[in-house]
Amino acid sequence: MTLIGMLHHRKDPTTVIKSYAYAAVAKAEGATFFYFSPGQVNFTTSKINGYVYENGKWVEKVMPFPDVIYNAGSPEKLNKSKDIIQKLKEKIPFTTHSIGNKWNVQKRLNEAKEFSNYLIPSEIIKSSDSFFKYVETFDKVVFKPIDGRKGKGIYFITKKADGFQVQTDLNSRFYTTQQLTNLIRERVKNGTYILQPYITSVTKSGQVFDFRLHVQKNGEGKWVITTIYPRIAPMGSIIANINNGGYTNYLDPFLEQEFKDNAFNIKRTLEHFSLSLAKHLDELQMVLYDEVIDEIGIDVGLDQNNKIWIYEVNWRPGCPPAFYLELDVVTNSIRYAMYLAKNQQTIKAQIRQLKREQNKVKRELPIIAITGSAGKTTSKAFLASILSKKWNVFESKDYWNTTEHTKQHKELIDPSHQAVVLEYGMAYKGVITEHCKIIKPNISIVTNIGLAHVGNFNSDIRGVAHAKSELIHGMDQQGLLIVNKDDANSRYLETQRFKGKILTVGIKSAADYRAFDVKYAKEGMEFKIRLQGKVNQLYIPILGEHHVYNALNAIAVADQLGFSPMDIKAGLIFKKPPRRLTIYNCKNNITVIDDTVHSHPQGVRAAIDVLSNIGKHRTIAIIGQMRELGDLREAEYRKLGEYVVSKKIDYLITYGFRTDEITNHAKAKGFPAQRLYHFTDKDKLHDLLSKIIRSNDTILVKGASKTNMFETVKFLDEKYG
Repeated sequence: MTLIGMLHHRKDPTTVIKSYAYAAVAKAEGATFFYFSPGQVNFTTSKINGYVYENGKWVEKVMPFPDVIYNAGSPEKLNKSKDIIQKLKEKIPFTTHSIGNKWNVQKRLNEAKEFSNYLIPSEIIKSSDSFFKYVETFDKVVFKPIDGRKGKGIYFITKKADGFQVQTDLNSRFYTTQQLTNLIRERVKNGTYILQPYITSVTKSGQVFDFRLHVQKNGEGKWVITTIYPRIAPMGSIIANINNGGYTNYLDPFLEQEFKDNAFNIKRTLEHFSLSLAKHLDELQMVLYDEVIDEIGIDVGLDQNNKIWIYEVNWRPGCPPAFYLELDVVTNSIRYAMYLAKNQQTIKAQIRQLKREQNKVKRELPIIAITGSAGKTTSKAFLASILSKKWNVFESKDYWNTTEHTKQHKELIDPSHQAVVLEYGMAYKGVITEHCKIIKPNISIVTNIGLAHVGNFNSDIRGVAHAKSELIHGMDQQGLLIVNKDDANSRYLETQRFKGKILTVGIKSAADYRAFDVKYAKEGMEFKIRLQGKVNQLYIPILGEHHVYNALNAIAVADQLGFSPMDIKAGLIFKKPPRRLTIYNCKNNITVIDDTVHSHPQGVRAAIDVLSNIGKHRTIAIIGQMRELGDLREAEYRKLGEYVVSKKIDYLITYGFRTDEITNHAKAKGFPAQRLYHFTDKDKLHDLLSKIIRSNDTILVKGASKTNMFETVKFLDEKYG
């Protein structure tokens, strides 16, 4: 006869109502059952001072160590006795192991990939700044505590034209941006909160609903469905949890009412999903912790396309709200405890076998290398941000793109990494070949072919293309290559002998990944793209149409690697590389645009486009020297002078050797001479700025790091705050 011990943090079983049901069912199933708490365990005698239910009351008895322990208490309260519990676990099998909080479960499912497309992208919010970037992308979001329970502390936030509507259960009020900022700061200061896009799951009458999928292991150690039932929120509420006033219904009539002819298919889908996810989580627990789990509650929603989204997974779900189901839950728990007691060796063998199978199945590590004349760092940052929604990603540091850096990266990449994203820079022929010898990529992106370093190639753009093509020759020849369809010079790339898959990105041309309806938005860009058969509206928190191309590079790779449009949308809210069109909002409504890392004609034109688009009043362009243009310098400087005229910039200031060629040509094309300046002395440049800058001006500072143009940004920041 199996001896089952029920472990609980409370010493008195009369205060634990479910203990009666477990005692009764255990007796009916032919098992001996007793109740105990950690303080009643004696390891010296291997005895426990517990309670047995006899003749309608609990009787205190000294019991031997049980064959199996049903783990029923609060994890937080039992943690006070963790040493005792750990010693018990070393001797006796336990039921009911923790699978972690919301964030840990999400991370585990993301990394395992199989169910990751059912997860709502989530971010741990550490500042109000990251919060508002997320809201800019999704419009409607859910902000909730990472360890919340029973629907408590959840905020549903909707972006409005002049502020935000914030709803907590039945209460709804309007917040200004400042009020919401204060709320977010207060919450993240006192706890850990996650943010998710709000997935709408509503009935025909407009009531929010979700499904609870309750699954357990039975007396044969197999997963079975205990129940599936809908939970419907009261009208006007957006929390369906029973503890918050939600109510339930039987599954079949609810499905027939809401889904008509599709009711049967949805029921079967929910059943298959619940058992499959339970089995998957169980296998992950075995591989990661050498434990098995026996019961979970899964909360899911259905969006307007009837796609399942996982809201939460609970490893200790409450009893379904019907008495006869409570007995079903208890019966499964007791029968499984008896199975667990008798089949320890079988279970351990299953774990060993599963680990062996996992070790055999090794997915090829995506190694992504990015090169190009512009956009490498930003494309890399976008892609790493998206991939990190699911995977542990090795990302090279910003601007670490020399072969010496690649050698360092090779030493830093380890088996925990599930993807590698690198930037391969070059200034001369043969450099990218050396990169590929150190780390050979199987996915490559060539952002564009421009004039950066063209002076090192006899001022011939085809020489630049030939050097960039070393990435195509040096990568896995069966891999994936992404190129820019709109970039005229990319036609010089040597793709003829490449046997892998080539995909294109573009805005102006028909491409495999094409952005359309591109427009400037609040501190970023909005655009649409067709992904997986549907049009998606996307947002990136960085200005300039050229950065849409960088986003497209990342989108193409992520889509090919199986990431969902929702993951991609969330991942585009990335950590922007420093000094890349960074906006400083200064006093007197003065705006400074800092773009002081690299400088070449293509990048200068892109920065001027941004200045032209966001400057609402006077616009001032400060342009530094561009190096390594070779024989093309004069022609390119003249083209830039003409371009500034075409964009109707109010002031043009150039700095550095021979940059007066830009201002001279602008003057020749009609730019007013009294608003043209050229300097080779930075202090004199700053003196001029102090005299001409007024309220509401927008100032672009564009230049390469080597010309130290960031000093001008610092000057403006110190003067105008």
